[in-house]
Amino acid sequence: MRFSKCYVKTLKETPKEAEVISHKLMLRSGMIKKLASGVYTYLPLGLKALKKVENIIREEMDRAGAQEILMPVLQPAELWQESGRWDVMGAEMMRLTDRHDRSFVLGPTHEEVVTDIIRNDISSYKALPLNLYQIQNKFRDERRPRFGLMRGREFLMKDGYSFHTTTESLDDEFENMKGAYSKVFERCGLNFRPVEADSGAIGGSGSQEFHVLAESGEDEIIYCTSCDYAANVETATSTINHLPKAELLEVVLKDTPNVAKIEDVVEYLNVPVEQTVKAMMYKDMATDEPYMVLIRGDFEVNEVKLKNIIDTVDVEMLTDEELEKYGLIKGFIGPYGMDLKDIKIIADPSITEISNHTAGGNKKDTHYMNMNYGRDYKADIVADVRTVKVGETCPKCGGKLDSARGIECGHIFKLGNKYTKSLGATYLDENGKTQVMTMGCYGIGVSRTLAATIEQNFDDNGIIWPSAIAPYTVDVIQANMKDEEQGKLAEEIYKELLNNGVDTMFDDRDERIGFKFKDGDLIGFPFKVVCGKKAAEGIVELKIRRTNETIELSKEEVVKTIKDLMKQY
Repeated sequence: MRFSKCYVKTLKETPKEAEVISHKLMLRSGMIKKLASGVYTYLPLGLKALKKVENIIREEMDRAGAQEILMPVLQPAELWQESGRWDVMGAEMMRLTDRHDRSFVLGPTHEEVVTDIIRNDISSYKALPLNLYQIQNKFRDERRPRFGLMRGREFLMKDGYSFHTTTESLDDEFENMKGAYSKVFERCGLNFRPVEADSGAIGGSGSQEFHVLAESGEDEIIYCTSCDYAANVETATSTINHLPKAELLEVVLKDTPNVAKIEDVVEYLNVPVEQTVKAMMYKDMATDEPYMVLIRGDFEVNEVKLKNIIDTVDVEMLTDEELEKYGLIKGFIGPYGMDLKDIKIIADPSITEISNHTAGGNKKDTHYMNMNYGRDYKADIVADVRTVKVGETCPKCGGKLDSARGIECGHIFKLGNKYTKSLGATYLDENGKTQVMTMGCYGIGVSRTLAATIEQNFDDNGIIWPSAIAPYTVDVIQANMKDEEQGKLAEEIYKELLNNGVDTMFDDRDERIGFKFKDGDLIGFPFKVVCGKKAAEGIVELKIRRTNETIELSKEEVVKTIKDLMKQY
């Protein structure tokens, strides 16, 4: 492609709407253009890079044995009502009605549609397992679209679905997809980590996210510095170090005037924070049912874990007015000394091993000391509801845990029979008996991966594309457009690179060389080939974007050198 013919409109200034670096640089480099909030047009450079990510995904999915299909964007409401998700996903769905007043949704995902296909076409165990995928635009009515391609209302996604006769078969395919996804992100040149994750609205028994590591990432990743353990902070666990066990003492009620915060309780009563218990009051947003969550004083409640324990859509802390309805006073709540028959208690395992702990006295300005779980009170549920902290002990190897920021670009799920049961996707087994299929789900945010790549690969001058997904790998620059020797050499190298399958842009614009360099750095070409003062000798300068190195080469060395460097960068 000749730069003079390419539709590229670069910007010197960053548009005010742009917040994160990928949004800023994609707008400035002329890769995307905003149409509406969370809705973007891909211009030629952006689309070319997007297609490269898409092709890598397609190649790895095909290699892993998945088959590509293309399902409708427009989905009837009846399918979503049948699965039970029509109301669960709520306002996030882009809903519409046709002229006959029938309800539809623009597909945010396709579990229902693909399960409907399979339940109508597959009847025997002999046709399973089966893995189908598509690469297609998805639609979600985000409350607050932001960050360009990172969180839009329309985005490109690869979604895949597998169907099985056994959980063992699903486990095998889950590992197969985990390996394929790792190859996708490796080929895209990304620093990433697969992590244990929450299944969210998709549901299922287990899932893993693939996070591209970047400071701008919305998610916190907890990982071990000694082994491969990694998890989203929403699901991460750690080994708790407890204080030594002690002789059990008699419960006493202490006056604690104006001492409501845990750090003040520790100071006032002179007790270790590890010997205190916080009582946090939550309600199930679907039923308004109240829960008392008990956790060690130096820990925090993980609301995603709590939501999963209760098995609800969302939870929320009780207001002061709601606390008063149950006879509770903020800052002085505890599990001992009052009738809590209308309130279920969930205890984090961190409290069950604490000897003689301190918690609220259920009366203003009081706390109980020397309480012990099992002797003085019990919980309805004991389950991990704690947010893991950096420096704690790895549950897998005993090493230390650290954290990083990540951008979720892929997610794989073991769905089990969540959709196949509700939608009636069954098969006949070897004995002719009807069985419900088990199911897996595998997604990659194609457009998000593109943005995440920039979040990980940039400098003050612009984007630094990995060669595998750069819109163009090489920028051939004629330094002086009036110099015939330079022009001749530039043309030769440009054509030779194209003939050798290297995506190349020839900057043939009648502009100053400094202007061309700035555009080249902004757009992020991995390599620049500059035909300058030594053109008459057949010598060019090769500039490597990632390292800022400059190498002098003869024209005969250019293609081989670039092809070798493409494997590194």
